[in-house]
Amino acid sequence: MTATPLELMTAGDFPTVLWNDSADPRELAQSIAWGAVGATCNPVIAVTCVKNDLPRWTQRMTEIAQERPTASESEIGWQVVEEISTEAAQLLLPAFEAHGGRNGRLSMQTDPRHFRNAQALADQAVYFSSLAPNVIVKIPATATGVAAIEDAVSRGVSINVTVSFSVPQAIATAEAIERGMAIREAAGHDVSSMGHVVTIMVGRLDDWLKECAAKDGVEIDAAYLEWAGIAAFKRAYAIFQERGYRSRLLSAAFRNTGQWSEFIGGDVVISPPFGWQEKIQAAGVAPQSRMDIPVDPAIVDALYAAFPEFRRAYDPDGMSPDEFEGFGATRKTLRQFLGADEELDQLVRDVLLPAP
Repeated sequence: MTATPLELMTAGDFPTVLWNDSADPRELAQSIAWGAVGATCNPVIAVTCVKNDLPRWTQRMTEIAQERPTASESEIGWQVVEEISTEAAQLLLPAFEAHGGRNGRLSMQTDPRHFRNAQALADQAVYFSSLAPNVIVKIPATATGVAAIEDAVSRGVSINVTVSFSVPQAIATAEAIERGMAIREAAGHDVSSMGHVVTIMVGRLDDWLKECAAKDGVEIDAAYLEWAGIAAFKRAYAIFQERGYRSRLLSAAFRNTGQWSEFIGGDVVISPPFGWQEKIQAAGVAPQSRMDIPVDPAIVDALYAAFPEFRRAYDPDGMSPDEFEGFGATRKTLRQFLGADEELDQLVRDVLLPAP
């Protein structure tokens, strides 16, 4: 039988690896069959998993409420998140052991309601890391998150940077990881099995520039707006290679198949939602090494001239950490994650106190 595009990508000819942007057990099992060696969970994914198997998780919420009679809606909901995540982590243990901790990771996201509290983020990261040996913990790329990342890494937590859309965010968080690793090494700990990744949510940068274009009446070839995230990712990758950071870049938030094909050949993680994996498989395009092929300079120049927000995202010094939280894509994504937290609370409320 002819190998599919994802199977060809993960067969060993490229250093690029596939992770599944979902913890849904059915989707993850199929993605693993295509070669995936990682997966992720966050509030949005957790809500989707609950809705996709509502009878099971409704029953489980009822049981948790009985086991923990004083637990809040949020505490019950987050226990469900933990259980979804640890089940997915179990499916990835063989890959974790085979890759010595570099892959086989299940990403758990810290509670977005802690986004202003570095200590709470780091402490929750340490706790999540204790749930399974192959958990990697997501902390947002804000000034608060940068502090939390350094702290958590120094305490032995492998990190997946999230809410990240830009070259300066990628650099700042990779530097925080390096500082945390140095502290841990100085204390005599072995860091060789830690498996950090720095996500750039490439499609969400595209989304933000499309909003800016509509709001500000910017006239630009619409096709160029599909390349902003790719351009930022490739620039960040070149800097990571030059500086020797020990974390890999991870591409997430897919909006087109170029956000897969353009990164093949790099020592990176590509993490499409399952639906995008199906589209890539259906397209039947054989993977080729393209990471070192630059985005058309005419496209980059046009984006750079038209959008101050692209300049902020593309230039290594385009934003300081104190400016990360105010970046439009950051605000939109944090609000979406906070909204998913509220929706999870509502799902628990409907179990605990059904409407009359």
